[in-house]
Amino acid sequence: MPSSDARRRILIVEDEPTIAASIAARLRAEGYDTRTVHDGLAAVEAAGEYRPDALVLDVMLPGIDGLEVCRRVQAARPVAVLMLTARDDETDMLVGLGVGADDYLTKPFSMRELTARISALLRRVARAAPAPETQSALRIGEVEIDRTERRVRRDTAEVHLTATEFDLLVRLATRPRVVHTREQLLGEVWGHSAAAGIRTVDSHVRALRRKLGDGIIRTVHGVGYALESPR
Repeated sequence: MPSSDARRRILIVEDEPTIAASIAARLRAEGYDTRTVHDGLAAVEAAGEYRPDALVLDVMLPGIDGLEVCRRVQAARPVAVLMLTARDDETDMLVGLGVGADDYLTKPFSMRELTARISALLRRVARAAPAPETQSALRIGEVEIDRTERRVRRDTAEVHLTATEFDLLVRLATRPRVVHTREQLLGEVWGHSAAAGIRTVDSHVRALRRKLGDGIIRTVHGVGYALESPR
């Protein structure tokens, strides 16, 4: 539970008042500070004023949808985003990841699962900066990863990754050619092991391939993924 003198702020963006109130009550019970809004434009304004540590963001909203909210909020200030969607659709997930979402929950969901995902997101944000003794630069073939500045380049051209895409790439790059199971990646990058999150791993890998090229990450069918490294 967050300490009382440094309560983490969660902005809840959900147009169904009953769902929003339930989420807020559960997060407050876990020790978080919360604010709730019910439409997209109000969410963008609240994100600037409230400066949350994380967003619980529904995709379907009046005004502007959650994807556009995520895009605008991330452009102003990076923030952890857990998106809520009524559809278990791969295309929706990929679009959401492309605008900066970190994780997904499909409705209906349990409040226990939601709080676990939020807690995991915040832990990952807290450990995003590399420790002083950590190797700051990694190179895998044409891909250069600067862990200190959280930047990625391929053939000297910068590749823009979301925070989660970057963390996933670093996890694979620290042990090139080693096969990581989806469950391992889910636990190490997202901080939880819920079976429902497996597709989130797959979606992030697809997003990385679009940005880095198809030859970077190898799929080991039925097992997981490995980062290819020239010998």
